[in-house]
Amino acid sequence: QVQLVESGGGLVQAGGSLRLSCAASGRTFSNYAMGWHRQAPGKEREFVAGITRSADNTHYADSVKGRFTISRDNAKNTVYLQMNSLKPEDTAVYYCAAKYAYSSYYVPSAYDYWGQGTQVTVSS
Repeated sequence: QVQLVESGGGLVQAGGSLRLSCAASGRTFSNYAMGWHRQAPGKEREFVAGITRSADNTHYADSVKGRFTISRDNAKNTVYLQMNSLKPEDTAVYYCAAKYAYSSYYVPSAYDYWGQGTQVTVSS
């Protein structure tokens, strides 16, 4: 089992920034690729960003490229999502997730473990 706990969400004005953190415990963190996903009211959960086990490669949804940056610190068992130039359409609950298999980063069902989520609200 891997336990994931997100933090760092909140209310921010459009154009502002937030940094989300996700602390992992349980099994060896570096054995898992990590991803951030989000879900807005009335919408399906969607992929936001992913990072490989050793942080040598990252993946982003087109909607956040150039604005969001995913990173990880395996010594601290933590993955981060730096969000800049936030827009009202970024408002959602943000979830971090861990996956063991070498599978697509873009499909939420590929992930094995999920956090409880943190709310991000961007006002216009």
